[in-house]
Formats: sequence, C-alpha cells, structure tokens
Amino acid sequence: MTVNTDSMYEKQLQDHLRAIHQYSLSSIGFPTATDFNYEAVYPFFGYMLNNIGDPYEDALYKLQTKEFEREVIDFFADMFRAPQDDRWGYVTSGGSEGNLYGMYLARELYPEARVYFSAASHYSVDKAASVLRIPTGVVAAQPSGEIDYDALCRAVGQHAGRPAIVVANIGTTMTEAKDDVARIHHALDKAGVGSRYIHSDAALAGIPAAMLLPHVPFDIQDGADSISISGHKFIGSPMPCGIVVTRDSVRKKVARSGMYVGSADTTITGSRNAQAPLFMWSAIKRWGVEGFARRAKDAVDLADYAVDKMGRTDYDAWRNPNAMTVVFKTPAQRIVDAWQLATYDGWSHIVCMPGMTRQRLDAFINDLQRASLA
Repeated sequence: MTVNTDSMYEKQLQDHLRAIHQYSLSSIGFPTATDFNYEAVYPFFGYMLNNIGDPYEDALYKLQTKEFEREVIDFFADMFRAPQDDRWGYVTSGGSEGNLYGMYLARELYPEARVYFSAASHYSVDKAASVLRIPTGVVAAQPSGEIDYDALCRAVGQHAGRPAIVVANIGTTMTEAKDDVARIHHALDKAGVGSRYIHSDAALAGIPAAMLLPHVPFDIQDGADSISISGHKFIGSPMPCGIVVTRDSVRKKVARSGMYVGSADTTITGSRNAQAPLFMWSAIKRWGVEGFARRAKDAVDLADYAVDKMGRTDYDAWRNPNAMTVVFKTPAQRIVDAWQLATYDGWSHIVCMPGMTRQRLDAFINDLQRASLA
C-alpha cells in the first residue's frame, strides 16, 4: 500500500491553520496587535538570513538585514530620547531577552549590585536575575500594580553600601501599571545609594507611554539606562521579537570580539533573526510616529469603551490611566477558556490592542453577561 505523504502533510497543516484561525477570533486576553500585513517581506523567507554580531558592524556573512535593523534602532532611540551621539541597541527575540540584556549590562557595570523589582514584574525579570546570579529584592506593589516607592527605599536602604539595579515596569503584565523612573531615582537618593542602573521593561506599553500625555518618566532622558519593548505586542508581528535600546557608552564596556564572524559580539545570542527587523522596519514605514500615536489613542479609547460597557452590564471593570488593559474579577472557567483570558489570583484581563474591534468586545461582554446570569 502506498501512502501519499505529501497529502497527509498538507492536510495536517491545513487542519492546524483552520484551528489557529478559529482561535484568533476569540483571543482577547493576551497583548498581540493583529492589524498587520507583511506580505512584502515574505519573499525573504526563501533565504537563510542571519544578523550575527553587532547590528552596527556588517559581518562576513552577507545574507543579513542589518541596514534595516539600524533604522529600527534609530527610530526607537529617537522615540525613547537616547542621545544622538550615544545610542545603541538591537532587535531581540522578545521582551524577555531585552530584560536579560539590560540586566546583563547592569551586572557587568556593577558586579556587586543587587537587583530590585516589584512583585508585579514579569516573570522574565526574576528568571534573568537567576541566570545572571544577581541577588534579588522583591518589592511590594501598590493595588494598581505600580511599585511601592517607600518599600523600594526601605529595601535598598538595607543594602545601601551596594550598587542598586532597579527594573521599572512600564506596563505590568496584569494591570499595565507604570513605574515612575524619576520617583525611583528619588527613592534611591533617599536611601543613600549612588551607584545605580535602571532598566525600563516597557515590553507592553513603551510606545503608548512615549505617545500619550500625561507623560510618565520612563525613557533614557528621564533617567533609564536601557529600555526593552516587544515587537509582537503593540507593533504587531507574526513572530515574537523585540527591541532593546541603551547608550553606546554603556554597551562598549561589555563588547567582546566576534572572532571569525568579522563583527563584535555585543548581543545575548550569536546568530540572530534577520526577518524580524524587516517586520519592524515595515511597521515603522507604514505607521511612523503619527501613526503609532493614533494607534495608542485608539487602543486606550477602546479600553475606555470596554470599561464603560462592562459597568453598564453590572460587571465592574477598571483600568489604569492611559492603559489598554481592562481588569475584572475572574469569570466562569468557560469564559476564561473560550476567550483565552490571562488570569491570576482571582483577576482576569483583556487587552485592547490594535486590531481589536468594538464588535469583538461586544460579543465577549454579551457572553460574559449571559454566563453571570446562568
């Protein structure tokens, strides 16, 4: 008996594609923008591209997209107000790698430091501290999810003789709370700590935070030493990716020779995804600063709509200022499963990312109301 393996292979792919499409229609609990179209980039998938080494140094391997990566870094370096003559960064595999890189720079600058972050921080922060063998201090968060600055001052003050690394959350996972970098500096001053490094984990809300007023201090000009964002969240991408931005004067202190590749080894990984910069570059060309600003306003307006409508159906919901994330008590498990709701400690949320519609929100809220009446 002859088995048509090509037919079986294609059927398995088509079955999974149909399932993915169906799941995409009810995915509102995780922060992924869906209004993207990168068809112009797809022909590059016919080649084995590799952005190995420093993005500002073209390696011996020529199948790469570093010129596009440099444009992406410069765009976000401008957005996050890094000095024109002292900026650097690269396209990462996602926000977690960006956090690891920022903490790696901090550890190399201050080997005796402790790292402090709030209980609301993303799990990647604690994991990065473990990988880097940095002693940690977990600080209480306020009910909103923002760090407790008095608690930070007390925690740092107990080790005032050691340098401090602080990871500021610019959009916590569950409530999209934003830590104020200026207030973090004030807490460190009050605790008597001079040597410090602040990394802004802006994976979720970095772009909206740069676009919307009132401005919450979080960027390089505000006193952060490095910033990481995710590319597959607010920007939108068919694969996880991210961007990390820092000062070149800091990066130079940890650079190593790339040996045979012809480029300095300045990133976490060796070989790096060369398609991801094309996605980010295409998004920048499509949206620009004004387009990103419109997307940010539309997202927070949609979140405001969701809070209002859920309130009118007697299902209380809330959000932090300028947040795309809407928080509410965890509903029936059927609703959690059907709508893929991120859930923790009795609370769930939806994230009104670009690509979300009022129609989809209405369907969710109607389903939520029916479940509460059952």
